[in-house]
Amino acid sequence: MAARALVVRELLLQEARRIGLNPEPITDGDGCRESDDEALVRALVAREIVTPEADEETCRRYFDRNRQMFRSSPLYAVRHILLAADPKDAAARGRARDLATSIVRELDRDASRFSDLAVAHSACPSRTVGGSLGQISRGETVPEFERALDAMTPGALAHEPVETRFGLHVVFLDQRIDGEALPYEAVKARIAHWLVERARLTAIRRYIALLAGRAEIVGIDLDPREGPMPQ
Repeated sequence: MAARALVVRELLLQEARRIGLNPEPITDGDGCRESDDEALVRALVAREIVTPEADEETCRRYFDRNRQMFRSSPLYAVRHILLAADPKDAAARGRARDLATSIVRELDRDASRFSDLAVAHSACPSRTVGGSLGQISRGETVPEFERALDAMTPGALAHEPVETRFGLHVVFLDQRIDGEALPYEAVKARIAHWLVERARLTAIRRYIALLAGRAEIVGIDLDPREGPMPQ
């Protein structure tokens, strides 16, 4: 991928020089100045790539076909007990897993002991409030924790410890409030931006394919549909 990116960058630079572009490098608000090569690539893309705006009809059609994508995040009321363990420390991970499993079995017998066991064992600051994380939404915890919450039944304890990059968690999901469908007006700007960016990347890839077709490239199989775009 790195080699493809270098080849693509060189194709664009050669074309910019061939047609005689000489743009002035831009300095951003933080005082960072783009390099001469970055300015050449930017100017070439601005000159050669025409991206149509996403009109109202297109945005509305995308919304109607993908309504499941446009919902507010669900809310979870969660308690947990964290047995911290570095993922690179297999021994510590094993001990944490054994203790977490033991706590799960104990809570299966008496769930009312959750707060006491959180105070006794949890490495999370939430131990001071019985392990409660309050209400959380997507993005506030790590993905592996969120996936476990999605698979759980509200009002129940996870039957097995939940493993994340932080360690092993004993988890109780008190409540889940599913997200609501968002109205078109709330998401149309996001849809328009995404459609324009998708069209722009497609146009750039087609332009690179055109340049690659004219060039002699040795030592690499260049597929402009793959790999990163040059910056």
